[in-house]
Amino acid sequence: MLLQITDTSGRNGFVGLVRVDEAEQPPKIEVIEEVALAGGTFSAQLIPQISGLLEKHGLRKSEIDAFIVVAGPGSFTGLRVGLSAIKALAEILQKPIVAVSLLEAVARSIIWVAGGDGSVSYFTIALDAGRGEAFVGRYEMTFAGRAIGALRCLEESLLGVQPLADLVKSGATPWIATPDTALADALEQRLDLAQKRGILNHPRPRSAEIAKVGIQKLRAGETVSPEQLDANYIRRSDAEIFSKAGS
Repeated sequence: MLLQITDTSGRNGFVGLVRVDEAEQPPKIEVIEEVALAGGTFSAQLIPQISGLLEKHGLRKSEIDAFIVVAGPGSFTGLRVGLSAIKALAEILQKPIVAVSLLEAVARSIIWVAGGDGSVSYFTIALDAGRGEAFVGRYEMTFAGRAIGALRCLEESLLGVQPLADLVKSGATPWIATPDTALADALEQRLDLAQKRGILNHPRPRSAEIAKVGIQKLRAGETVSPEQLDANYIRRSDAEIFSKAGS
């Protein structure tokens, strides 16, 4: 199976090609190649880079089996550009789209230490949203043996950095994992020494990690048509805020 991966949710983004061997359990994921997209160039570079990757590796667009795209949360402009491009390609090629939450991709990419078969853990994933705020996903994880048996999102929200730190202080969440160093530092500044151990600075997911989430959703039939694909912004745009304030 050939998957095309796209993430334009951040300041910078990337496109990638991933080969999946479904004969193995769990499926073997091979990243053929991943190409970075510089911020501000998504609209000009995304389609040419995808075409360039396919041509470089002797592949045709028709050989893509599915598009896996990060649908948020993140940059309004970046998400609009990325999702619009994938909508167009998927409609032309008549291929399925899988929308992946970046929060879930971070959650599933972390190697957690199980407390035992059937044990349940609660943790939080946070992404820097700017303006002293964070995109937050709160999760419940159940272990099957020493592997993750089930991961359930309890809620996604927008929180200020202090309220987010207060989740650790109050014991509402034992762990907050984030790929954003500045956010991790801001949280640690608000916590005592023991509480700081609950802040985990984890790398931002790349093609392999996003593909892993996408494959699970693809197998479960969780695909969307180009018309159904929509961004998960969590935060309202300035245009929405100001238009409602002025009405």
